[in-house]
Amino acid sequence: MAYLLFRWVINALALLIVANIVPGFGVDTFYSALIAALVLGLVNALIRPLLFILTLPVTILTLGLFTFVINAFMILLVSTIVKGFTVEGFVPALLAALLLWVISLATNWIIKEARES
Repeated sequence: MAYLLFRWVINALALLIVANIVPGFGVDTFYSALIAALVLGLVNALIRPLLFILTLPVTILTLGLFTFVINAFMILLVSTIVKGFTVEGFVPALLAALLLWVISLATNWIIKEARES
């Protein structure tokens, strides 16, 4: 349970970091980031697998890069649901998806190293 709360806060902080880097991607408050991270996690758990299966041929043809497009659409969907979380188009959503992937990769590596120590 503590691990889930930790990941939730890390994802909210990642959204705040991305909001400071990507123009057109905004998070008003830390509370908005927490809600956006929660809704994004739910959307990724419930809707993303269905979209991934439906777009599997395109994903295979693009060697997996279409996954970033799916992630960008998930971010756009969440921005329509959560107040205080704004994305001004597809390009900022795609850049945010790429940066969130990099941040997630780094934090997963750091957590894995800490658990092994």
